[in-house]
Amino acid sequence: MRLLLDTHILLWWVTGDRRLPKTLMKILASTENDVAISAASLWEIVVKRAMGKIDIDLEELLSAIAADGFTELPLRFSHAVRLEHLSRHHDDPFDRILIAQSIAEGRRLVTRDKAVLAYAGHAGFDPLSN
Repeated sequence: MRLLLDTHILLWWVTGDRRLPKTLMKILASTENDVAISAASLWEIVVKRAMGKIDIDLEELLSAIAADGFTELPLRFSHAVRLEHLSRHHDDPFDRILIAQSIAEGRRLVTRDKAVLAYAGHAGFDPLSN
């Protein structure tokens, strides 16, 4: 399965947060799945760190991503163009670009965010929220 992690799922995974369901933990740990992390998620984390909303060591985060075999998904023009066709359920730019990347790359976005899940059914968007 080709997956893309929502930022909160990435943080829950790396910190061992109990809010991450065991079913998702098992899926993310499986070497059968191709798990990607968007550059947008790192951007979001850096912004939230600067605002004092989260406290995480970026070097440790990047090391954990590499150690778990997750791949980096850069932002591409095709992702930005996909935003034009995305409904306006809400205006969080990080969520919206992750959804657009998920669609453009044919990856299931792993999320527990209700606002993001509201996009389920949009052409090409099939989130994973177990």
